[in-house]
Amino acid sequence: MRISGAGRVAVLRKVRTFVRDNNSMATECLAVRRLCLQKDSIMKRLEKMACLACIMLMLAAMTATARANGKQRSKFDWSPVINAIIAVESEGNATAVDRSGKSCGILQITPILVRECNRILKIRKSDKRYAMNDRFSVSKSKEMFLLYQSFYNPRNDVEQAIRSWNGGKNYSRKATQRYFEKVMKKMK
Repeated sequence: MRISGAGRVAVLRKVRTFVRDNNSMATECLAVRRLCLQKDSIMKRLEKMACLACIMLMLAAMTATARANGKQRSKFDWSPVINAIIAVESEGNATAVDRSGKSCGILQITPILVRECNRILKIRKSDKRYAMNDRFSVSKSKEMFLLYQSFYNPRNDVEQAIRSWNGGKNYSRKATQRYFEKVMKKMK
C-alpha cells in the first residue's frame, strides 16, 4: 500500500519532527515504517469490511432467490417416492393398521405425525387441520406427507424424505438403513 499526495506529506512532516527531536536516521526509518503499517492495517480492515459487506449482500440476494425458488420447488415430483413408501408401508391398502394400532392408512401415519402436521399448519397460519381419521384417506395422507416434507425437507432430498418418514425428523441413519433400502428397491 502506497501513501500518496497529502497523506505522504503529512507522514513526512511527522517523521521530520520526530527525527529532529531524536537525531537518528534509524529512528526516521522506524517512524516511517510504523506510520505506514498503521495506514496499511487501517486499509486492510476497511478492505475486509468491504469484502464482508459484499458477501452479506450476496447471501441476502441468494436467500431471496432461494425463497422465490422455494415456491417452484414445491412442484418437485414426489410421486415415485410416495408410491414406493406406500408399497413398503401398506402395499396400497388404505385401511391398513399396524400391529400396535398406532400407524394407519396407506402411508401408515401415526397420531404424532397428524399432530405435527397440524402444528405446521398453525405456524403457517392456515385454518386447515387434520383429524385422526384422515390417515385412512389416500389424498389426505399424501397431503400430510407433502406438508411434512415441505417443512422439514425444503431441499427435497429424497434420502432425507425416506429416512425421516421412517425415523422422524431426527432419524438415525443406522436405524433407518433397512427401510431406506426397501423403499429405494421399490423405486427402481
